[in-house]
Amino acid sequence: MKLLNQFTNLFPLWVLLAGVVAFLAPEALLWMRGSLITIGLAVIMLGMGLTLDGEDFRRVLEHPRRVLLGVALQYLVMPFAGYAIARLFQLSPEFAVGMILVASCPGGTASNVISFLARADLGLSVSMTAVSTMLAAIMTPLLTFWLVGDRMEVSAAQLFWNTAQVVLLPVLAGVILNRYFKKLARVLQPVAPPIAVIAIALIVGAVLAHKREAVLDAGWSLLAAIFCLHLSGFALGYLLGRTTRSEQAARTIAIEVGMQNSGLGVELARTNFPDTLVDVPSAISATVHSVLGSVAAALWRGTAPSDASE
Repeated sequence: MKLLNQFTNLFPLWVLLAGVVAFLAPEALLWMRGSLITIGLAVIMLGMGLTLDGEDFRRVLEHPRRVLLGVALQYLVMPFAGYAIARLFQLSPEFAVGMILVASCPGGTASNVISFLARADLGLSVSMTAVSTMLAAIMTPLLTFWLVGDRMEVSAAQLFWNTAQVVLLPVLAGVILNRYFKKLARVLQPVAPPIAVIAIALIVGAVLAHKREAVLDAGWSLLAAIFCLHLSGFALGYLLGRTTRSEQAARTIAIEVGMQNSGLGVELARTNFPDTLVDVPSAISATVHSVLGSVAAALWRGTAPSDASE
């Protein structure tokens, strides 16, 4: 268990290593494609569902303002920041759509790992991730369809259906296992987080390996745009999170708003915009937000907030 937890806590390192391998030895990751990416995301979302129980949703009722504020910022700050930054950096239509798409995704399991490392409010982090994930079937397609505009043709119905399939079904399967098949769930729960970490790293590395030349051609502008996107998420999430009058809650909201479910972004881009570069921003996003989250965790870990016992 200790080794599994240590492996999971090194999540940012594994994602970063996958990115390095994608550029230095792309052939090592080219096998990860097509249905394997879909299966990988399903495993990630199933693992998320396995971690959820009634306590998480009771916690929402205990601090509803904090959870609702965090989720509202998740679907307001990041999508509109993605839209504005894509225009500011004059990204190509495919990269702009990809950035808006990943910015419109919910929080992911990575934010829970970083919240734990940063000694933030892990219960609030898990609750925010759960609520934003459940809302993703509506909010992610709606925001993407609205903000993409005339950049690319988007089928709203297809985007809604795909999001519901890859988000709700695996998560609900995990919740059902946790509720009605407790023995099996207890066996799976310890290995679910490290398996999710491996799946995320493989998905990120595979997309970068397949689109390596396009990423290199894009130069620093795409990387800088995605860096600004996540930095704005962390900064605005923290500043607006301070309205809760809780330093610990503000840190948690910053992490949740600044980190997206990039694996979901990859899968939605792959299925709704095939044979394009729309999935590239999601893959880069996973690496960037992992690095920024690790920096935040390192800074905050040594300075426990005064309200940490709340």
